[in-house]
Amino acid sequence: MNSTLRRWFTSAGALRRFLSTFAPYLGAGVKVTQLADDFSSATVEMRQHWYNTNYVGTHFGGSLYSMVDPMYMLLLMRKLGDDYIVWDKSASIDFIRPGKGTVTARFELTEERVAAIREATASGEKMLPEWDVDIVDETGACVARVHKVLYVRRKKA
Repeated sequence: MNSTLRRWFTSAGALRRFLSTFAPYLGAGVKVTQLADDFSSATVEMRQHWYNTNYVGTHFGGSLYSMVDPMYMLLLMRKLGDDYIVWDKSASIDFIRPGKGTVTARFELTEERVAAIREATASGEKMLPEWDVDIVDETGACVARVHKVLYVRRKKA
């Protein structure tokens, strides 16, 4: 995120409002329903509409993935601050069962995890932290599991 955008989105509320109107999220029907003030957690949901339903009447897989795509990167960028480079490196999605109705994904960054990332990158080495996030339906059943790998490096002084 460039420095101008970072300044605009210093508050969790501003970032949540932006993401809820961000074209890829808006087009998929994704809404950020919770974003912690300290950027330690977030929740996104997607209701099923005609425009995010596939040929067989379930959630379109690309929309399911788009729910989770930027969240860990954005949370970690805000937690670490401007002295770090944070990028999405890779991701995979495993479709567990057909998704219908409203689906939800929850993201959490613990202080211990952030401290471990700071420590591992303190001397300028890269780190590739990994997260798994479940997308669940209204009953709590897992619809899809996404595995995310980020690239993190402390910027040179």
